[in-house]
Amino acid sequence: MRDSKGVEARVEQLLSKMTLEEKVSQLLSIPIESLVDGNKFSKAKAEDLLKHGIGQITRVSGSRLALKPREAASLVNAVQRFLVEETRMGIPAIVHEESLAGLLAATATCFPQAIALASSWDPDLVYRVACEIRRQVMIVGARHCLAPVLDLCWDPRWGRCEETYGEDPYLSAAMGVAYVRGLQGDLRNGVVATGKHFAGHGFPEGGRNVAPVRMGEREFRETSLYTFEAAVKEGGLMSVMPAYHEIDGIPCHANKWLLTRVLREEWGFKGIVVSDYMAVRQLQTFHAVAADELEAALKALEAGVDIELPGVDCFKRLIDAVKGGVVSEKKVEEATARVLRLKLMLGLLDNPYVDEGSVPDVLDGPDARLLALEAARKSLILLKNKGILPLSQKALAVVGPCADDPLCMLGDYHYAPHVGLDKPAIEVVTVLEGVRRVAPPDVKVYYARGCGLLSSDKSGFKEAVEAAEKSEIVVAVLGERSGGFWLPGREQCSGEGLDRCELSLPGVQEEFLKELLETGKPVVVVLTSGRPLALPQDVLDKVDALLQAWYPGEEGGTAIAEALFGFINPGGRLPISVPKCTGQVPVYYRRKPSSYNRYVEADALPLYPFGFGLSYTEFSFRDIGVEPSEVRPGVTLNVSVTVENVGRREGDEVVQLYVSRSNSSVTRPVRELKGFKRVTLKPGEKVRVTFKLPVDLLAYYDTEMKLSIEKGEYCFIVAKHAGDAGLQATVKVPESFSLPERRKLLSESFVGII
Repeated sequence: MRDSKGVEARVEQLLSKMTLEEKVSQLLSIPIESLVDGNKFSKAKAEDLLKHGIGQITRVSGSRLALKPREAASLVNAVQRFLVEETRMGIPAIVHEESLAGLLAATATCFPQAIALASSWDPDLVYRVACEIRRQVMIVGARHCLAPVLDLCWDPRWGRCEETYGEDPYLSAAMGVAYVRGLQGDLRNGVVATGKHFAGHGFPEGGRNVAPVRMGEREFRETSLYTFEAAVKEGGLMSVMPAYHEIDGIPCHANKWLLTRVLREEWGFKGIVVSDYMAVRQLQTFHAVAADELEAALKALEAGVDIELPGVDCFKRLIDAVKGGVVSEKKVEEATARVLRLKLMLGLLDNPYVDEGSVPDVLDGPDARLLALEAARKSLILLKNKGILPLSQKALAVVGPCADDPLCMLGDYHYAPHVGLDKPAIEVVTVLEGVRRVAPPDVKVYYARGCGLLSSDKSGFKEAVEAAEKSEIVVAVLGERSGGFWLPGREQCSGEGLDRCELSLPGVQEEFLKELLETGKPVVVVLTSGRPLALPQDVLDKVDALLQAWYPGEEGGTAIAEALFGFINPGGRLPISVPKCTGQVPVYYRRKPSSYNRYVEADALPLYPFGFGLSYTEFSFRDIGVEPSEVRPGVTLNVSVTVENVGRREGDEVVQLYVSRSNSSVTRPVRELKGFKRVTLKPGEKVRVTFKLPVDLLAYYDTEMKLSIEKGEYCFIVAKHAGDAGLQATVKVPESFSLPERRKLLSESFVGII
């Protein structure tokens, strides 16, 4: 069913034969736990729950059943076989899973968390990671994943900061498009990606998850909507999930302007809109904009939601609504048609089954692990180095609550932390293990945990200090541990539902670090966290080096150790600004000039700006050039710069292209990212990096809310980070002109050898 006419004809044919109950059933989902006895498929339960068919099956591999890959594939086949052979229409289901940084399954590869992938500034890497995720997802019979997260994290107190690609709409769009293309591939042989959470979820009131988002339409369109627009137009995104929160009094799941006018009518979105888990019911219980589940279902359907996840709840009442004349059957058919169309595009009606004989015992394999290692290496960000790194000492202490905890390497949508396991089913290399493997054989490594992540217990300080005193240098591995929601008794402080009111090191870790510094030994801090953490300036001044690792995945410990000993050169850059203190938030770089007024206690600048990162070598930029010098409709601008490695070892630089305006009809950010390129250069090597910038990328919404490019000067800045003056060049727009829409949302970059 590749041609659109054939697909549409088949959709109409199916709809013409379906009863109302069968149409509504395509808008529902069933958790796999409801269809099993133990771990085995229950035909009796299926006869009760699936008699009219079903739209989706919720999380087979990602369930708490902890299924092995072959068990998951067998269960998927059993469900599909029942639907094909035992229901009147014989329509298979779409099995959906989570795949933020790897398939959410016990034995799947744990890639670095999304915030770490963004730190690579390498969309090709994200594409290859998504391709591997697609391969593993399809092995177990799933064809739809609830990823990527396209939210912008403007308030790092928010626990889901780690799930995002950072604070910037352009960087997030580039990473999101790469992920979507990799996961979906050729859709008939691919997995449907879901852009979430539509939209603005990363800037909730007080940093509290699902709290209201307060943002005007102009800023909303240019930032939070931009990432989704790019995923739809540039990536071909086929599924969108609305966010839990409200905007200006309208919950996203009941927002027709958002889900129909903007998404479908303005952008031409052709896929399905799936609810977030329990979000339709929350229109009644949480937002209080619906009196009961029937009204909640009607509001969501009318707004543009096609499928309710994760289980049968409110949307089942659509049968009553149609029979009672409250909503037309045609309205239900519109949503059903979109679901059927997607199933046909996936080829599910032709081949719904998995080849169980080819399913491995473990999804994670050598090639995937090498890719996870590459991603971890590229994600590491060196924030400070007084010359102490790379390590050359013969005795070192590796200490801290995150030093030998595999869960500190993983994010909230990796299987073990998400379901609350104490240990992952696959090998996850900790920092201590990595150091012991990577360190030269004559290096002595001492270890002590020192303290817990959240505990107030300081009794372990003494052992860690003793280890430090026996060593020449201390590697303190501090930070957070992630999880899926708050679980009693677990030291989780990042992830969904785990928001913080302080960005300091949790528990007594700051006191622990001060104790280590009191030994007089050089101290290298490695941070594993899901958000930027604010270290006090007096403490940071005494630290000899600072390496930000986020949650680097299953090979994170290996990559960190390689960076510490200099076997790799850290080249990651910050995808989010690091504040000096919690009270500065929000401190994202893309602010207006009026947002940079100082506080009594401090200025408004971040501790480390967006795009920042150090290296074991040095790079220089020179000879910026822009062509043409005047901007007219349809033109593509070429911005070029020479980049040279002027240091003594090979390393990576991320060339960043920003644009700014001196004046305009509406206030503009001080600068905006419009392109980037990561390059690897040997000592003395130089290249010419060129950005091809479509004129669409200069447009913004004017006083009349028209997408316009106003006359005047535009300044291009090629810089090493958002706070760097960089090299600047200007172009002129002789006359203002408007665009009907953004046709291009991303620039291209090329590297030429000199």
